[in-house]
Amino acid sequence: MYKMVKLVDTIRVPPKEFGNPLKESALQVLRESYEGKVDKDLGLLLAVTGVKKIGEGRIIPGDGATYHDVEFEAVVYKPILHEVITGKVSEITQFGAFVKMGPIDGLVHVSQVTDDFISFNEKTGVLAGKETKRVLKEGDIVRARIVSVSLKPVITESKIGLTMRQEGLGKLEWIEEEKKKRKKKKKGEKK
Repeated sequence: MYKMVKLVDTIRVPPKEFGNPLKESALQVLRESYEGKVDKDLGLLLAVTGVKKIGEGRIIPGDGATYHDVEFEAVVYKPILHEVITGKVSEITQFGAFVKMGPIDGLVHVSQVTDDFISFNEKTGVLAGKETKRVLKEGDIVRARIVSVSLKPVITESKIGLTMRQEGLGKLEWIEEEKKKRKKKKKGEKK
């Protein structure tokens, strides 16, 4: 889930920035400090969008910089359990498919792709269903549900587990096929 949040911190403005407008310097310092970082409570900090308030500067003996209390806004992304996402398959491996869901990838384990038995074709780099013959490949757009979240301070160490084994989930083409089948079945029942 994407959110706009208000945060408060104390920043250090180095002496080399003293000739620039304080708000611009503060924004630059905040972007360098926050963007791309993971916070356990907030999620992934994507962008610092603006500085709302800057307090009076303080000087600490032995340090030529000034320190300011600041209030600022940032855009964050935090994957939420049971949230339904739409993403693009970025990689297929023998153990599943990685799905790009905005700023982070999630993994759909082979056991969570469909109810069908899924096998990995190493030559073509696809996951294929034994009975349905449905194929999942890199670049496919899918809808999945988040089933596990483990955020770590380093984004590459964070893990997001996904499933596509429920109604309304899966490759978008599969979802459309299922809708058509249900409509056809309903029409047949009405006659």
